[in-house]
Amino acid sequence: MTMNVVVVESPSKAKTINKYLGPGYKVLASFGHVRDLPAKDGSVRPDEDFEMSWEVDGASAKRMKDIADAVKSADGLILATDPDREGEAISWHVLDLLKKKKVLGDKPVQRVAFNAITKKAVLEAIAHPRDIDISLVDAYLARRALDYLVGFNLSPVLWRKLPGARSAGRVQSVTLRLVCDRESEIERFISEEYWNISALLKTPRGDEFEARLVSADGKRLAPKAVSNGEEANRLKSLLDGAAYVVDSIEAKPVKRNPSPPFTTSTLQQAASSKLGFSASRTMQVAQKLYEGIDIGGETVGLITYMRTDGVQMAPEAIEASRKAIASQFGDRYLPEKPRFYSTKAKNAQEAHEAIRPTDFNRTPDQVRRFLDGDMLRLYDLVWKRGIASQMASAEIERTTAEITADNGGQKAGLRATGSVIRFDGFIAAYTDAKEDGEQTDDGDEDGRLPEINARENLAKQKINASQHFTEPPPRYSEASLIKKMEELGIGRPSTYAATVTTLLDRDYITNDKRKLIPQAKGRLVTAFLESFFTRYVGYDFTASLEEKLDQVSAGEVNWKDVLRDFWKDFFAQIEETKELRVTNVLDALNEELAPLVFPKREDGGDPRICQVCGTGKLSLKLGKYGAFVGCSNYPECNFTRQLSSESNGDQEAAVSNEPQALGKDPHTGEEITLRSGRFGPYVQRGDGKEAKRSSLPKGWTPSTIDHEKALALLSLPRDIGAHPESGKMISTGLGRYGPFVLHDGTYANLESIEDVFSIGLNRAVSVLADKQSKAGAGRGRTAAASLKELGDHPDGGAITVRDGRYGPYVNWGKVNATLPKGKDPQSVTVEEALVLISERAAKGGTTKGKATKAKTTKVAAKSEGGAAKATKAKAPAKSKTKTAAKAKKG
Repeated sequence: MTMNVVVVESPSKAKTINKYLGPGYKVLASFGHVRDLPAKDGSVRPDEDFEMSWEVDGASAKRMKDIADAVKSADGLILATDPDREGEAISWHVLDLLKKKKVLGDKPVQRVAFNAITKKAVLEAIAHPRDIDISLVDAYLARRALDYLVGFNLSPVLWRKLPGARSAGRVQSVTLRLVCDRESEIERFISEEYWNISALLKTPRGDEFEARLVSADGKRLAPKAVSNGEEANRLKSLLDGAAYVVDSIEAKPVKRNPSPPFTTSTLQQAASSKLGFSASRTMQVAQKLYEGIDIGGETVGLITYMRTDGVQMAPEAIEASRKAIASQFGDRYLPEKPRFYSTKAKNAQEAHEAIRPTDFNRTPDQVRRFLDGDMLRLYDLVWKRGIASQMASAEIERTTAEITADNGGQKAGLRATGSVIRFDGFIAAYTDAKEDGEQTDDGDEDGRLPEINARENLAKQKINASQHFTEPPPRYSEASLIKKMEELGIGRPSTYAATVTTLLDRDYITNDKRKLIPQAKGRLVTAFLESFFTRYVGYDFTASLEEKLDQVSAGEVNWKDVLRDFWKDFFAQIEETKELRVTNVLDALNEELAPLVFPKREDGGDPRICQVCGTGKLSLKLGKYGAFVGCSNYPECNFTRQLSSESNGDQEAAVSNEPQALGKDPHTGEEITLRSGRFGPYVQRGDGKEAKRSSLPKGWTPSTIDHEKALALLSLPRDIGAHPESGKMISTGLGRYGPFVLHDGTYANLESIEDVFSIGLNRAVSVLADKQSKAGAGRGRTAAASLKELGDHPDGGAITVRDGRYGPYVNWGKVNATLPKGKDPQSVTVEEALVLISERAAKGGTTKGKATKAKTTKVAAKSEGGAAKATKAKAPAKSKTKTAAKAKKG
């Protein structure tokens, strides 16, 4: 019997595919990428025609040894990594390493790709092998080199010229600019008054309906045209005394067509608006549905590959969906011909199918008992959108009534509209849900009008004139930002979620109630790049570069030509910045960020004049830990203000460095003062190095701090009483992560700062008990509790998820790997845990719960969200996991 080695990416896929293929095959997992560019200078060498050096870390070296050993005794090699550019690159890397190990000889090497993990799809792919697509590999090499060159050349410029900045990246920085530009739009927005005027009217049959004013004085009124109360009252008076006649009534049939099946970005958008999922959470769940679920003893993938910008389904899938529609909804819901879609996204590559169920007969109800809550909800979304895409159009009747109001010869026009669904069509399966209050796809947004006939008189019931004000554009959500990235051609399906996650991880933006808000450091970085690297954060430039990379994928352009064109101008721009003086940078940032740095004063005075000395000019200053606002009369005037997106430069957040006396401590007699530092306002008792200090807690502003509150803060920690079981003291305090209660090394969070001062012994014991029950020993210095058992490591030993002092982490023996920020400990899979463990082990660390910090240059290596697979460069665990491994595995 012949034996072939098959290489896939994840161990869960390996098990499933081995079952499909049978005894003549040995399926091994690469665990994502097996090598990457070392996170150091010289990994990409432009002077040597962009030669690249690759590095295999310890964990990947062991896996490659296993693969090589298996290939030695095998008859052939089949590379079955994912069906995209990154999958092609992994196959290429594996093959190149095996050639260097000289284990292949003349054994046949085949590349297969399947879009779904089902027995039929896998066997079909094995029966139709091909060679590695070198054009796709070239596109990968070009992207990887570009991301490295930007990260390792632009990030050091930021560190030198803009202290506190973390990194820059080819796609990351442009995406950050989108968020910052929207914030600038909001700041510049000037709200304008407008009035809506409508009439509540009654038909001769006694039915009431509302009609809105659309014309007056012989002129059509544009939306929001009535701009003041005086004009609104004049029109209201006209309508109050008018007689109403129906001029015309028209009913039009309208057809509404379904949307195409999901792409990566539309799935992320729908999961956000309908399910409240983040982009990364959506990809984590989709990955599980793709890789396979045990359905009654058979492991099968439930959806097709989830990183795609294609919107078309395979012919056999279309046929299957049509049969399912006829059987589950009826022939009335089946259109005469199948529907075919083409993408509207800029630079889209339709190499893959859309995301769809692998079997339309496998309804959400049938798989409900095999899936957890999030998996079922996402599968339900994919199934409904997929089947709706091939269903009949919804038939809607829209009715419009034109009405004339006549008041002694003064006339005005009103319009009433309504709609009713005559046949629901695809809406029976799926309706769109949009964000930011946009209209949903239910076809009935105007409601149904009563019977209205032309030329009949109407009775006025009431005239409504309501005042409104225009609103600024909404901040981006993750979903709407990804939609914008796709529209502009920035990034690709495999990088959307990772790019946004990178910006969140580096505190360039925050996610507040699903709205993305740029932080001060993010706006500083964007302003710097827009001022001195304008071209490289340009939307059109980034999209055109993506288009060139797509041409490389298609074999139309040489990848090194793309690199040469880019590097020539980029390197010249880098060299120019070496001559930049700090004053040049500050002048540019002062102008670019004026609304943030120098907000308007309530008294109308010059916002750049120092309010403490009255003569100095305020300006951005650069310190060791970032930017702040200071006075030009320093050191005579030592006014400073923290630069903060939260305060938006609010003067209330500004406190003079001149101490503000609040009174004396009744016990020590020392002066208590309110002060401001570069990290914000704080209170202090006494002077010198021994003085006690306390930052203001969240929600407390300098203007609200009095002697009593300052004393309370400086009195912390506060002893509550002895624990009834241990006899040890329970205390409360204010720490880096907020208010807490502490007992015997175990910390438990409190809801508010007020609880620190008011909580009693009984409640404190209860809070600590709740903490213990949820997380065993909790996050204190006591032993970490096991939250979840994941199974055994391939090398032996149990893998568990534990709760440590600094948050949840994965444990295997002496290796502890922190979970990515925001990762639900209960959702961790064994595959994700193995990747985290291998990365942590490669760095030789065993620190519990908190990864050691790497050099800053290592952050730059992964500054781009473009690493779509689990890569192995030695970057910090946080940056690494989020930008690379999670981009592929989550």
